[in-house]
Amino acid sequence: MMDTTTLLAALEHHPLPTIDLSLERIRLFLERLGHPEHRLPPVIHVAGTNGKGSTIAFLAAMLSASGKRVHRYTSPHLVRFHERIAVGDTPIDDGALRPLLERVLEAARDFPVTYFESTTAAAFLAFADHPADYLLLEVGLGGRLDATNIIERPALTVITPVSRDHTEYLGDSLAAIAREKAGILKSGVPCVVAPQRPEALAAIEVAAEQTGCPLFRCGHEWAFEPGRQGFTYRSRHREYRGCTPVLPGPHQYANAATAIACMEQLGQQPDTAPIRRGLAEAVWPGRLQHLTRGPLVEAMPAGATLWLDGGHNPGAGDILGAWCASEEKRPHAVIGMMQGKDAAGFLAPLAAHLASLSCVPIAGENCQPPPALCAVAARLGLDARPFDTPAEAIAALPSPARDVLIAGSLYLAGQILAGHG
Repeated sequence: MMDTTTLLAALEHHPLPTIDLSLERIRLFLERLGHPEHRLPPVIHVAGTNGKGSTIAFLAAMLSASGKRVHRYTSPHLVRFHERIAVGDTPIDDGALRPLLERVLEAARDFPVTYFESTTAAAFLAFADHPADYLLLEVGLGGRLDATNIIERPALTVITPVSRDHTEYLGDSLAAIAREKAGILKSGVPCVVAPQRPEALAAIEVAAEQTGCPLFRCGHEWAFEPGRQGFTYRSRHREYRGCTPVLPGPHQYANAATAIACMEQLGQQPDTAPIRRGLAEAVWPGRLQHLTRGPLVEAMPAGATLWLDGGHNPGAGDILGAWCASEEKRPHAVIGMMQGKDAAGFLAPLAAHLASLSCVPIAGENCQPPPALCAVAARLGLDARPFDTPAEAIAALPSPARDVLIAGSLYLAGQILAGHG
């Protein structure tokens, strides 16, 4: 009997199918498995570039605080694959995951599917076997042709902020990317739209008109107003004052407010208690996470604070730059990025806020070489130094140093978390 690691490796190295510019392949594959997608709890389908995971974390916490049982499907994972499939509030355990992967691998023996399609099918099998009030379903890439878009009638769709990422697949403009994200819109199914740049919002609005999808847009049907502490959420029927998200960074106001807008669209009770409890209890690792123990923490200069963020695109750079400005931080940054990522777009909003920049590889991954990242930084006026590991970069930091930020990749964030328990 194969263990889950071996099963996942077999699915990852399964013969790759030809490009399928439709959802027909995943539909036929799920048919082999008895159509688990037809037996899912009501689905809340979430697309976007930045903030998907944080919005899902807030919404899951709010729904749980309202007495609802909630499943979650997110990607990628940080440390273990099991994080992707949360049955209730708990990542799926090994004993439950193994037979699902075995079923999927058997169905795929003479039917080539991608790794994401096969693991999505395994997730659907898990969720179909366990009743819940809602399934929070995160798009893997884009939206229109993503395997998760096989869901024909979700209860709600959500589009978080759109920015430039995966341009080789989704297009090289915000409008093109937004059109792909808006591919999850369904006729008659409301869509909560988080704050968007005008070009992206216009594309979403055109798609909604063509689809017959009612929009609940930030800045139109609902809004949030940041204050000195927290924010105020307002819509035609609701107002919540003094909302204080537990996740750090001003960008989390938008994600938390989007989750509140989802709660309103789902018709949840207007009582503020579940909202406030969800804001206080949401957990989403690797997003401006303050690390308090582990080898890198112990190696830090005396009095310094270590922050970890998996942000890796220009929108994430904007978010981190805004965090530095709002908190008056000037961190020493340790950056690693995967090949194909827009390093200049990510670093540009951060450049004015950094005390220093160190560039590192991501062990075992197809990453940008540290000297190449340093060259990108130099073109932005940043004096960057290459190192072989994050530990070496931290050991070379000056003392005193107030804040250290490790960022640039979810893969790097996962490796750091794995090394810190």
